[in-house]
Amino acid sequence: MTSTTTTAPVLAEARDTRRVRRRGLSPGRRLPASRLIGPAAVLALWAAASAAGQLDPGAIPAPWTVLRTAGRLWTAGTLPTDILTSLERAAYGFAIGLTAGVGLALVSGLSRVGEALIDGTVQLNRAIPTLGLIPLFILWLGIGEAFKIAIIAIVVYIPIYLNTHAALSGIDSRYVELAEVQGLSRWAFVRQIVVPGALPGFFVGLRLGVTGSWLGLVVLEQINATSGLGYLMFQAQNYGQSDVILVGLLVYGVFGLVSDSAVRLIERRVLSWRRTLSS
Repeated sequence: MTSTTTTAPVLAEARDTRRVRRRGLSPGRRLPASRLIGPAAVLALWAAASAAGQLDPGAIPAPWTVLRTAGRLWTAGTLPTDILTSLERAAYGFAIGLTAGVGLALVSGLSRVGEALIDGTVQLNRAIPTLGLIPLFILWLGIGEAFKIAIIAIVVYIPIYLNTHAALSGIDSRYVELAEVQGLSRWAFVRQIVVPGALPGFFVGLRLGVTGSWLGLVVLEQINATSGLGYLMFQAQNYGQSDVILVGLLVYGVFGLVSDSAVRLIERRVLSWRRTLSS
């Protein structure tokens, strides 16, 4: 009785010590708003340099000049139309790329035949610069919207496939053996073993795919487009309107930051069971 009474406080103290050490090593939970500190610092430096006359207004207009230009374009209806067009292109391309990346990764990761047929082809596609496919896709699909959406889909599906496939290949074989011992069906094995094991890699690929869709869009919208943020920037380049170009770049940047933050938020909710340094 005395031994049990003495051991309990010792175990509790050991657990507290381990908890303190873990908290000392961990950076702690990261607040979503903390990601704005860096962009805010860059904006402050930009404003300070402009106010001090260190920047050429013709090359890099002041932040307040860019804001006035954005307000003028929004009031005129140009900016809302271009934003909606860009969002539509990005959404279609992203949806196709997401579906293709996940589907191909599952077929390749769960089947030896699928891996033999798919993985090498995707790796070959990965080695070819995606923007270098533009002339070929124009010949195949024309110079309209179809080829733009197709290129965005390729930019999106490659990182999603690679990271999801890597996560599937990295699932511990002991879990597979355990599933066989438990007599799990194929569907139960996929639902209880494969999906949880692949989700961390999938979300890494998803974040890269979201960012890639915006990077591809800024180039594609300067090719035979009549609307969109890239078209707006291309027209501004012809007339030397650097403030309009900066408006387009800032909108792209905001879209990229917001979409990446949304994916991170979903990841944190879906993978709440996983302990990480930021949890």
